[in-house]
Amino acid sequence: MFYKFVHLSAVADSYKFVIRRDTMKSLLVKLGKAKLMLQRNGLFGGARILAGYLSTFIKAFFVGSGEVLFVSSGVGDSAFYRAYNPAEELKLHGFKTATTISDNPNLSKLVSKFKIFVFHRTAQNKNIEKMVERIKEQGKEIIFDTDDLVYDPQYLTHMDYFKKMSAAEQEQYKNGIGAEIVNDPYVKVCTTTVSYLADKLREKNKKVIIVPNRFSDHELEVADKLLEKEKISDGFVRLGYYSGTLSHNKDFASITESLMIILEKYEKVKLLLAGSLDMEDKLNKFSEKIEMLPRVPRDEYYGNIYKCDINLAPLELDNPFCESKSAIKFTETGVLKIPTVAVKNQTFSETIEDGIDGFLAGNTAEWVEKISRLVEDENLRKTMGEKAREKVLKKYTNKNSQNEEYYSYLKSKM
Repeated sequence: MFYKFVHLSAVADSYKFVIRRDTMKSLLVKLGKAKLMLQRNGLFGGARILAGYLSTFIKAFFVGSGEVLFVSSGVGDSAFYRAYNPAEELKLHGFKTATTISDNPNLSKLVSKFKIFVFHRTAQNKNIEKMVERIKEQGKEIIFDTDDLVYDPQYLTHMDYFKKMSAAEQEQYKNGIGAEIVNDPYVKVCTTTVSYLADKLREKNKKVIIVPNRFSDHELEVADKLLEKEKISDGFVRLGYYSGTLSHNKDFASITESLMIILEKYEKVKLLLAGSLDMEDKLNKFSEKIEMLPRVPRDEYYGNIYKCDINLAPLELDNPFCESKSAIKFTETGVLKIPTVAVKNQTFSETIEDGIDGFLAGNTAEWVEKISRLVEDENLRKTMGEKAREKVLKKYTNKNSQNEEYYSYLKSKM
């Protein structure tokens, strides 16, 4: 206990120093997000989620040594998919990896302990500047990683959530998150999630390697335990939409008309909504057929997913910010054998084999038709869900990961 107290005190002392220097804005952003989490999920529910984040945040200050260090902006879902899970993937392939956060005041001291540094969505601060400078002095490798277009401020007008951000958070975003690193001529290589983003990064004359979002071994265990439980039916077919963040209000609104038709058409259909979402008023007439689930810690999130029968993955069409999203809304439900109806954009078209392991829809008529087919055919839901899980296990898990281009490049820099 004394050991833990001493180390936590050291973290607190270091962090106070950094706050006095240049991270007050970062702290304000985090406090703003924490406040919003509590407002939308209640004191108890919000506190449970924040406790998990805080634990991971504290652990990120204690970094050993190795070959590849992932530096992320925070400890939320994006960081898990782009820093923690990729670190596990590389460990399974023989690399020595570690993760930390951009708020770690000791970043520059870590440069001598690693050979390759992957920066994911790190807002510029003195810690990052000093670390990058030292990496360059030692001639070591920097890789820029992104899972969306936040690094380029020209796309902020397409980001619905930007208008809802606090002033402090908007200040962080206005010049682009990670723009200084991706635009640095020293940085030759980028990693990203999907081909759409890869093409955008190639416009900056970078070598780009696609590193898909994959499931960690722990997440697979959580999913497998859920599948061991028999799903008890009450006679209703539930359409699930899992928003994650407030950035998806317009995405969900793009299928409101389709959902109104479905809810009117089928007496035994319910709409299951989870996460942060502001629903359109026109759906209020179906309030008795709409179930709301609170946001929960990540391990419990899959339990929420398992409550639905058909997953919905809408996004605004012709919106660059939406086009850059990965296919996790297919993989997170597919691993639980739940079929998905997704927007017919580039990413989902490259991920889903329409009519085999999921459905693609490009307009209201297609959404209604394909949701209807799954509502009416329980066997189709089952077989399509099984095919989705097959694909997820084969292509989107750390356990079965294969990315020789990525692994070979890393080895060449060590």
